[in-house]
Amino acid sequence: MNTEKARFNMIQQQIRPWDVLDPGVLTLLSVVRREEFVPAKHRDLAFADVEIPLKACALPGQTMLAPRVEARLLQELAVKNTDKVLEIGTGSGYMAALLAAKAEFVYSVEIDPDLVDLARTNLQKAGVANVSVDLGDAARGWGLYAPYDAIVVSGSLPFLPESLLRQLKIGGRLVAIVGESPTMEAQLVKRTDENAFSTVNLFETVVAPLVNAQRPGKFVF
Repeated sequence: MNTEKARFNMIQQQIRPWDVLDPGVLTLLSVVRREEFVPAKHRDLAFADVEIPLKACALPGQTMLAPRVEARLLQELAVKNTDKVLEIGTGSGYMAALLAAKAEFVYSVEIDPDLVDLARTNLQKAGVANVSVDLGDAARGWGLYAPYDAIVVSGSLPFLPESLLRQLKIGGRLVAIVGESPTMEAQLVKRTDENAFSTVNLFETVVAPLVNAQRPGKFVF
């Protein structure tokens, strides 16, 4: 495989047509080496328009999101170099590496200990120093370092828990894929003041939910 040609084609044929046109994001995608965050057995799929399993017999959600989804979420989050960012669902560490190139610091939380080790190894090999990877369940938020300027959820949630939204600073942004299959929307949420949030629906997609994602209450008749 011609790696650089495949990377170029990924950006031009998958990512740009998905309205990812921010020059900074496109440049970042060309320099952060996605293939180094993909398990060796799936490296030929590093630039394909698919989700990539991160473990043998992976649970739903233990995958890398498709490149176009990662890129669009990154663009919409509009990370600044003064931002403290929370990522929920570290996976292989690729999104954390992208975020770290734009942010002051990234706190990434992963529920699977094997993936914590994988992400830490990948980030160290890539020379990314401004990311910490914690083991834990952050499906309802991660208060340890809150509040955050930006939050990205690298998986889907049936709904956005109030506890997670409250961990945004006023003026902070969150991107997440919200809903249940077959109807999910990627959303950009901004905290406009102490008790108010604005939401923009970005695009429709379907991805696996986070492990331990809180389910909405069901009516019992």
